Amino acid sequence: MPSRRSLLAAPLVLPSLVHAQSAWEPSRSVTLLVGFAPGGGTDIIARLVAPLLQQALGVPIAVENRPGASGTIAAQVNSRAAPDGHTVLMSTVSASAVVPPQMTPPPFDIHRDQTAIALAATVPLVAVVPLSSPSRDLAGLIARARDNPGKLNYSSSGVATQQHLAAELLSMAAGIQMTHVPFRGTGQAVNEILAGRIDLAIDTFPTYLPHIRGERVRALATTMPERIDWLPNLPTVAESGFPGFDANVWYMLMGPAGLPAPIRDRWAAALGTALADPVLRPRIREAGFIPGGGTSAEAAALLNRDAERYGALIRQAGIRIE
Repeated sequence: MPSRRSLLAAPLVLPSLVHAQSAWEPSRSVTLLVGFAPGGGTDIIARLVAPLLQQALGVPIAVENRPGASGTIAAQVNSRAAPDGHTVLMSTVSASAVVPPQMTPPPFDIHRDQTAIALAATVPLVAVVPLSSPSRDLAGLIARARDNPGKLNYSSSGVATQQHLAAELLSMAAGIQMTHVPFRGTGQAVNEILAGRIDLAIDTFPTYLPHIRGERVRALATTMPERIDWLPNLPTVAESGFPGFDANVWYMLMGPAGLPAPIRDRWAAALGTALADPVLRPRIREAGFIPGGGTSAEAAALLNRDAERYGALIRQAGIRIE
C-alpha cells in the first residue's frame, strides 16, 4: 500500500508534467496558408487575425496565398507539412470538409490528414446582382431565371465551394436552372459582378459589404435563417419564399496531419486571444464576420457534421468535381 507521504506527493507531480507537455513555442517564422486569391473572405479573416497571432506567438507570420482547386491546393500543402506548428492553414468548409472527399482520387483524407485547431469565424452569404440588373429582389431574379432556363449565370470561387452549393440549394428549391461560372478566387468574381458580366453571386458577406455600402452592387437577400445585424432591412432567402433555407461559410484554423496536442492547443489559445482582443473583435464584426473560438474538439465536430451534410447535397445535385 502506498505511504501517506507518496499519496500526498503525487498531486504535486502531475501539474508539472501537464505544464511541460503544453510548453510549446514556435522557434521561427510561421506560414499561414490561404487557399484563395487576395480579396475573398478567407484572405480577409486571415489578414485580420495574423497580426494578433504574431503578437501572441512572438514570431513573424507570413500570409501565403495558394489559390486553386476550390482551396484544396493550399489544404493539400498544409496536410503534407511538417507537424511542428510552423505551417498552418486558414481553411474553409469547402476546402477542408466538402470538396476533397468528392474528388477522384481525393487529394487527402479530411479526417486523417489534417488537424482541426479552432473555429476562426462564420459569415452569412449574401445574394447580389449588378446595379444594371433588372432584378430588384430575389423573386424578380427567380422569375427571370424561370423565363430563361440556363441563360442566367452565377459565380463562385470554385466547384463545390459554399458559393456554388448555396446557388445549387437555391436552384433546387426554386426549380430553376442557371449556369455556374467558377473562378480561382472571389476577387475575380467580384470584378465580373461589378462589370455586369455575371448575373448573380451568392458569396461571403464580408467580401461584398464594402460594395453594398458603396452602392456598387444590389443586395437581394442573405442566407442565414435570421436577418443580420449589418443589414437589418435586407430579407433572408428563407423569408423570400424558401422556408428553412440556411447556408453559411466557416473559416477554421487547420494544422497538418499528426499535429501534437501541445502545439494544437497553443495555436487554439493564440487564436482565442486574438479573437477576444477588444480592438480586433469590433473590426472583425465591422468587416462582416461573426467571431469564432471554442475548442479543437468542437471544431472537429463541425468539420465532420458539414462534411456529411454537404456531401449529401453534392450527390443529390449531381455535382462533378474533376
